[in-house]
Amino acid sequence: MKKRKMENKDIKSETSQQHVASGYFGGLIHGIGSLLTGMKTTMTVFFRAKTTEQYPENRKTLVLPERFRGTLTMPHNEQNEHRCVACGLCQLSCPNDTIEIISEMIETEEGKKKKILKTYHYDLGACMFCQLCVNACPHDAITFDQQFEHAVFNRKKLLMTLNHEGSKVIEKK
Repeated sequence: MKKRKMENKDIKSETSQQHVASGYFGGLIHGIGSLLTGMKTTMTVFFRAKTTEQYPENRKTLVLPERFRGTLTMPHNEQNEHRCVACGLCQLSCPNDTIEIISEMIETEEGKKKKILKTYHYDLGACMFCQLCVNACPHDAITFDQQFEHAVFNRKKLLMTLNHEGSKVIEKK
């Protein structure tokens, strides 16, 4: 009985030693193959044409992608009119509370009460450019432009009022 157990232990130890030996050399070969694959990739990238933009020297020729998110803007037409109806959906959808809409109720000529935009405050320093506010706006009143140079020494310069002085909503016809 003891002899059989000893024989079984010897067989197990031989197979485990073979497994370790093949595992060692197999791992070594795999490691060398992996190293050569990495070196091939490195050399391919090293000899590829460089695509570094020479910013700021190329400001005049710099082309940004159409979907680039720069500064949030509220487009106005020639008559200083915008599309914002002060519904507040952009303010509600903003996860960082970077938008603050101040509106007021006025009475129209027909005697109806109407909500109008008084001021549209935007904190560029807290914005994470997620575009949730633009997607939430049902009137396409706000968009992101291509402007991206926002380095300032005073954070108060990043607080913006998007609606222009004396602007009003475009009237429906």
